[in-house]
Amino acid sequence: MIKNIFGIAGTALNAQVIRMNTTASNLANAGTVSPTEAEAYRAKRPVFKALVEQADVNAGFNALGGVKVQEIVDDTSPVRKVHDPGNPEADKDGFVFLSNVNEVTEMVEMMAASRSYQNNVEVVTTARQLMMRTLDITKA
Repeated sequence: MIKNIFGIAGTALNAQVIRMNTTASNLANAGTVSPTEAEAYRAKRPVFKALVEQADVNAGFNALGGVKVQEIVDDTSPVRKVHDPGNPEADKDGFVFLSNVNEVTEMVEMMAASRSYQNNVEVVTTARQLMMRTLDITKA
């Protein structure tokens, strides 16, 4: 039972680290420009999948009830086209394409991922404390 708690919380911690990494990547690329729309940086979003089937456990994950990052997808919101003829990345008409990263959205994502991570650390800490108390009771 305790092993399941640690396994579930561990998968959640891993998923939130990936979420924070994608957010960091998005913020790092927020100011990038490209000469074409196709080359413009698109924000990345992790897609979570609940581990609710026995096949998920057999696929190498620790416990039912956890979560995994199924894939990382590009944000579909449009990139911005800006007239900046002095930019070395500008196309023949003087336009550059900015990333579709919204810094406010990324900060909200980062705070939510951080809060979720902290909550799962608290789950692990509480489970450990309960385990230690149980051991103390059995010693007496």
